[in-house]
Amino acid sequence: MTRTDAAARNAPSAAWRGGWLQGAQRCASPHHGPRPAGACIDLLVVHSISLPPGSHDALAVDQLFCGTLDWDAHPYYQAMRGLQVSAHFFIERSGRLRQYVDCDRRAWHAGASHWRGRDGCNDDSIGVELHGLEGERFEDAQYRRLAWLVRALMQRYPLRFVAGHEHIAPGRKSDPGAGFDWQRLQGGFAGSGLYFPPHR
Repeated sequence: MTRTDAAARNAPSAAWRGGWLQGAQRCASPHHGPRPAGACIDLLVVHSISLPPGSHDALAVDQLFCGTLDWDAHPYYQAMRGLQVSAHFFIERSGRLRQYVDCDRRAWHAGASHWRGRDGCNDDSIGVELHGLEGERFEDAQYRRLAWLVRALMQRYPLRFVAGHEHIAPGRKSDPGAGFDWQRLQGGFAGSGLYFPPHR
């Protein structure tokens, strides 16, 4: 069975309008730019985020990605003042899915990075943030939604690789961390042709 066949067999009932996924709540971010000409969007990068660290309130994450975070609302935010970042998607603890950037556009999630022989992973990747603190466990609903999202992305993009921020920026980033179950995610894509990072 080819990767395309496997993806079709497991395809979710999802629809796209350009690079916007129907079924995700749209919360447009100003933090994005054009992808380089000829960019092949073949990488999904998994992140985790919690603002302030340990909080399960999604509001601050929304505000960060949308450029409206009050830097004075918490002492932790002082070191982030003026930061302009975004992800394509954010999966809350409940499994609720939000989209901030058109997937045809370049979100600002990876920073200095290298994977599958290429630098600058923002250029040709999709960034997905999981709500949670790196190193801690994630919810069943988040795994289910992430698997659904990967299949939806495979319908539109030539996705071949899935990696964590910790894999594409080792030593600089450590998310999603030891609490993320890579084997659980990978097990749902046997025969799909997707490549995952080595895991225990």
